[in-house]
Amino acid sequence: MKDILIIDDSALMRSVLTDIVQSDNDFKVSGIAKDGLEALELLANNKYDGILLDINMPHMNGIEFLEFLKKHERKENILVVSTDTVEGAEVTIKALELGAFDFLRKPDVAIEMKASEYKKELLDKVRAMTDKKDKSASKRATVTKAKATQKGLKRIVVIASSTGGPAVLRNVIPGIDKNSKVPILIVQHMPQGFTKSFADRLSSMSTVSVIEADNEQLIEPGNIYIARGGRHLKYQPKGKWGSLVYGDEPPREGVKPCANYLFESLMDSDYDEIICIVLTGMGQDGTEGIYKLSQTKNCRVIIQDPESCVVYGMPKAINNKGLVNEVLGIDEMANRINELIAL
Repeated sequence: MKDILIIDDSALMRSVLTDIVQSDNDFKVSGIAKDGLEALELLANNKYDGILLDINMPHMNGIEFLEFLKKHERKENILVVSTDTVEGAEVTIKALELGAFDFLRKPDVAIEMKASEYKKELLDKVRAMTDKKDKSASKRATVTKAKATQKGLKRIVVIASSTGGPAVLRNVIPGIDKNSKVPILIVQHMPQGFTKSFADRLSSMSTVSVIEADNEQLIEPGNIYIARGGRHLKYQPKGKWGSLVYGDEPPREGVKPCANYLFESLMDSDYDEIICIVLTGMGQDGTEGIYKLSQTKNCRVIIQDPESCVVYGMPKAINNKGLVNEVLGIDEMANRINELIAL
């Protein structure tokens, strides 16, 4: 049984979170704190497999708590349970930068947390956070197909990422060449209200423009477009490079946006090569879409290596499908993208 610490200044929220966590026999809430200071006292004498952290608290808030842990080189597994306001989104992005494993939107009304869908999402994230990596499975993924590089092709890069993805993208995107003539599309699993802040943050760190894509957005080479949380991003032929549109279909693979929709929509494009990149994340999003896309288009498939993945789920799924051309670590990713888009 894995021990969980809950940090939240709301007694009601602590009670609801405790009920949800302990509804799974694999977890036990063995610590409760009303703020960061109380939590640090508990951490001085106890060890926890995972922590659920609120942001807005008195005495020591969630950001200050994370800053303290980072300063003292602590490596706790932390899931932020955050609000979805503009301010909440910005501090949540900051929490991820400070080392939080992932985050989950906190509903406006506590009773909404008791819904089966929310409970499942929370427990799935707690399980992913507390699971130890299978060292036997952490061998470098197999590159199943060698592929020659050709010059002069019309290319587009599409990146799919989920849990752990924000940290990887913060490492990769600032390294993209400012003279890039190739568009990059990103589907990062985030709920509505968070992707705009994330795009703005990436743009402030980069020499290329990073924006949350608008509906009917014309694609321009050299720009990076992030799918809006809560909507499915798709490509449609229009002009020289195409445009981006949103669909409101139900979640797929349990997520919205889902990268599968975007990959499949590119089957109608006139790109000569589509560089498909799958980063860390739970589940199998990207696999079905890339498989279908590869039946009609020239795809180069790159996955993040298992050693650097927070969760080796999405990359593993596409690797098991036998479609992978290259396996790269985080520090190799930007340089390789630059090499490919410079051709």
